[in-house]
Amino acid sequence: MIVHFLVTNPNFEWGTVWAWFRAPSIGRALWTTLWLAAVSMVLGTLLGVFLAVARMSANRLLNGLAGVYIWFFRGTPLLVQLIFWFNLAALLPQIGIGVPFGGPKLVSWSTNDLITPLTAAILGLALNEAAYMAEVIRGGLLSVDPGQREAARAFGMSSGRALRRVVLPQAMRAIIPPTGNQLISMVKATSQVSVIAMADLLYTVQSVYNRTFETIPLLIVAVLWYLIVTSVLNVVQAFIEDHYARGERGTTGLPAMVRRRLRGRRGAGRAGAPVTTIEQGDRA
Repeated sequence: MIVHFLVTNPNFEWGTVWAWFRAPSIGRALWTTLWLAAVSMVLGTLLGVFLAVARMSANRLLNGLAGVYIWFFRGTPLLVQLIFWFNLAALLPQIGIGVPFGGPKLVSWSTNDLITPLTAAILGLALNEAAYMAEVIRGGLLSVDPGQREAARAFGMSSGRALRRVVLPQAMRAIIPPTGNQLISMVKATSQVSVIAMADLLYTVQSVYNRTFETIPLLIVAVLWYLIVTSVLNVVQAFIEDHYARGERGTTGLPAMVRRRLRGRRGAGRAGAPVTTIEQGDRA
C-alpha cells in the first residue's frame, strides 16, 4: 500500500527528484556537508579528549571548569549556539590581541570578517560536540579496570605507554559505538547551519525550491542523500565494532607482551629462578 502510494502519487515528481539528485549544485552542497561534519567531529573529539582528562583530574579547578563547559553546551540547544556565534559581532565588534585589563591592542580584526557562516558553523558544531564526546571518552576510560593500568606499570611501562597499549585498546570497545552514533548525529546536525546561510545540503535544497516551488521533490533529494550517507556510516561502524569485538573475544585484556612476561614471572617463581625483568625497549 505504501509502495503503491509512493509510486503512483504524481505529487512526488520522481522525474524531478532524479534530475536534482544528480545535479552538480547538490553534489557540491553534499561535499560541503560531509566536510563540515568531518572537521567539526575531529575538532570536537580532540577537545573532548582534553575535557575528559580534565574531568578525571584530581585538580578541582580543571575538574570544575570542564564540568561547567559540559553542563553549558549540553544544556543549551545547538541551534541557539549556532545563531549566537553567527551574531557574535553584536557582542564583540572587534576581536584583538593586546595587553589585558585596558592596555593597548597590538592587533585587531573586525568580528564580521572573522565570523563567516563557515566559521560560525564550525565553532557551533565543534564546541557542542566536544561536550558530548568528553562524556563518551570519560565513560570509556572509566570502563577499564584500574588493575589493568596497575599491572602494566608493575611491568615497567610508563604512564603514557600504559595508556596507549593497555587502557585505550580496551576503552575503545566502549568508545567506538557511541562515537559512531555521534558522527551520524553530526551529519544530520549540519542541516541546522542552514539558518545561518551556510551552503550545506539543506540550504542549497531550500534555495532551489524557493525559486522553482518544487518543495517536495527537493526535500526528497535531501532525504535520500542523508539516508545514503548515514547508512554507509552505519555499515562502517558495524565493521569497526566487529573488529574490536573480535579483539575482546581473543584476549584477556592485557597486551600480549604483558601476558607473556606475566607467565614468565610465574614460571620463574615456581622454578626458583630470578624474576624476569622487562627490557629497556619495553619501558619506552
